[in-house]
Amino acid sequence: MDEQEMQLKVKRVTDKFTESMFVLANEPSIALYRLQEHVRRSLPELVQHKTDMQSWEEQSQGAIYTVEYACSAVKSMTNSSLYFKNIDGLLRQAISLKEQISNSQGRRKKALDPGMVKDGGEKHSSGI
Repeated sequence: MDEQEMQLKVKRVTDKFTESMFVLANEPSIALYRLQEHVRRSLPELVQHKTDMQSWEEQSQGAIYTVEYACSAVKSMTNSSLYFKNIDGLLRQAISLKEQISNSQGRRKKALDPGMVKDGGEKHSSGI
C-alpha cells in the first residue's frame, strides 16, 4: 500500500469514528428534544382531560350526596310509620269521642224538652 492509500483509509476511519462519537454524544439530546416535542403536543389535551375529569367528579359527588340524603329521608319515613299509626289511632279515638258527645247532647236535648216544640217550630210551655 502506498502512503496516499493509507492516508485515505485512515481519514475514512477517523471520519467514521468522529461521526460515531458525534451521534453518541448527541443522542441523549435528540431523545430529550423528541420527548419535549411530545410533551408540548400532548400536554394541552391532557390538561383538558384533567379539567373534564374534575368537573365530572364534582358532579358525581353532588349526585352521590343527593342520593344519600334521599336514602336517609326514606329510612326516616319508614322509621316514622309507628308515629303515623299512633296519630291515626288518636284521630280515630277523637272522632269516636266527638260522636259520643254529639249523641249524648242530642239525647239530652230531647229528654229535657220533649213537648216544647209544636206547630211551626214555636216554643210553648207545656204546663200552661
